Amino acid sequence: MTLGARDLVLGYGGAPVIEGLSLQIASGRITVLVGANASGKSTLLRALGRLLRPEAGEVLLDGKAIATLSTREVARRLAILPQGPVAPEALTVRQLVAQGRYAHQRLLRRWSAEDEAALASALEATDIGDLASRPVDQLSGGQRQRAWIAMALAQQTDLLLLDEPTTYLDLAHQVSILELVAELNVRDGRTIVMVLHDLNQAARYADQIVALRKGAIVAAGPAAEIITEATVRTVFDVDVRIIDDPVTGGPLCVPATTVRASPAGRC
Repeated sequence: MTLGARDLVLGYGGAPVIEGLSLQIASGRITVLVGANASGKSTLLRALGRLLRPEAGEVLLDGKAIATLSTREVARRLAILPQGPVAPEALTVRQLVAQGRYAHQRLLRRWSAEDEAALASALEATDIGDLASRPVDQLSGGQRQRAWIAMALAQQTDLLLLDEPTTYLDLAHQVSILELVAELNVRDGRTIVMVLHDLNQAARYADQIVALRKGAIVAAGPAAEIITEATVRTVFDVDVRIIDDPVTGGPLCVPATTVRASPAGRC
């Protein structure tokens, strides 16, 4: 399963947010898009998932222009979780997650044991089985986010696109979701593309990092090559120091300045 973009021009009716961007997603790997606010990360992800039609250029899924494929065909190959999705009022968690099985339904094939197993697996993976009967609009932000991720997992696609999947989650659930993503990649060989704000999370979980600034790719490659003081300064306009992650040995990004220095003698 391959995904890429060629000469993309993307926007929302005004000046282009992205212009002339080409990118090949590494198959069977985790790619993380990073960059400052308004750098084009979410816009690019939406185009890769066919939620945003390019003004020019094309997104290619298995070598075919994604715009030429049917919605059901795309949904069988690719699942996308955009920012801030909203569920219909009173829809339960189970009903929401079951929507992920839409692409597998046909006129003569309705809900099956396979669908039920996929739903149960998605609920278990995101630790929300006890919330299955709860309305989505009554959940906390973190619970709601996990419900949407479960829906994407229930699709059981080889490609998974996640826009800031750790939003609203506390640290424990951030780690849980990112570990789950890593497990899906290693165990199933899924190709995963994520937008993350936390550079240290990106460095730990990504095989490939794509850094964007003002709609253009500044750098792309392994974390050790991308998470550098020079690149971070270019992309985010902030000075940092890069040290070795004591767990993975990879790069760990630390701000070079602090708003307030600790008074002498204070811990």
